[in-house]
Amino acid sequence: MDLTNRYLFKLEPVSPSDKEQPYPFSRCSSTGSINTLSSSAHNTDDEDSDGKSTMSYKERRREAHTQAEQKRRDAIKKGYDSLQDLVPMCQQNDSLSGYKLSKATILQKSIDYIQYLLQQKKKQEDELTALRKEVVALQIMKVNYEQIVKAHQNQPGNAALQVSDEVKFQVFQAIMDTLFHSFNCGMSVANFTELSACVFSWLEEHCKPQTLRDMVISILQQLKSQIGQP
Repeated sequence: MDLTNRYLFKLEPVSPSDKEQPYPFSRCSSTGSINTLSSSAHNTDDEDSDGKSTMSYKERRREAHTQAEQKRRDAIKKGYDSLQDLVPMCQQNDSLSGYKLSKATILQKSIDYIQYLLQQKKKQEDELTALRKEVVALQIMKVNYEQIVKAHQNQPGNAALQVSDEVKFQVFQAIMDTLFHSFNCGMSVANFTELSACVFSWLEEHCKPQTLRDMVISILQQLKSQIGQP
């Protein structure tokens, strides 16, 4: 049996590749195993490194997103705190209640305060417009009076008849003192009804044109005697 097997083994055809590789089966299997193990090991290392880099990138993105979100919240909180410090309505309510105002309350009261400021601004603009109109009217009156004074001064003989401002003030003061004396003596200030009645009575009695004329003439005569003019 041994001889027959040897003889049959020798008679089997051998391919050229088999001649070059005397142990094809064992060599191929061992080489394939080595290549398979090395490739699998290489792939495992790559997957581990890729997994580590992927996880670190995700963590970096998550951390950056967290920081950005925190900055946004801090900016919003700072803005609400600034509004609460600037708006008087928020400060009053916070001090009275002792509780922290909500963001919605701060926004609403800020809107109300801005509307109030706009109304005040419009009111001031209207007052400024009215004052400018009054200034223009006064300037026109000033120009007209200056022209009247110049025309009166240019007339002959008027320079000797001019009265000083001091004398004019004395006449005005004497008239006002006389009127106030009569007004103070006849007034009753117990209530508004009596005061109104006394004011009308005083006007009818002491402020008639003839009464005022006689009073002014009397005052002028007194001042004339004091000054010593003929």
